[in-house]
Amino acid sequence: MSYNYINPEYLLSVAGGDKETVKEIVEMFKAQVREISEEMKKLLKEADYYNLGLLAHKAKSSVAIMGMENLASMLKTFELQAKEGMETEKYSTYISNYEHDTAEAIVELEKLINSI
Repeated sequence: MSYNYINPEYLLSVAGGDKETVKEIVEMFKAQVREISEEMKKLLKEADYYNLGLLAHKAKSSVAIMGMENLASMLKTFELQAKEGMETEKYSTYISNYEHDTAEAIVELEKLINSI
């Protein structure tokens, strides 16, 4: 199976190759994605850009564990811009990209769990 969003080798190495650990990490990721997405939208609506930047940092760490390097890079840019309140017109696109890529990653993670 080819994966377009996650890096299964990286995730398995983080989990020490243990299927149960992978399952736990994936469940935490799924719950965190929902929370982060909702909070990002709330902070954007409130124009609380600094805290939005902090949240982008937290999201970056979460997706990095899944080996999602492109999304992690985008979130780093988002984090730095939001903390400075720069290029605010891009923030909704960043959030949409986060939601799309993490949704696709969850599909791939479910397939990974079923295959190991």
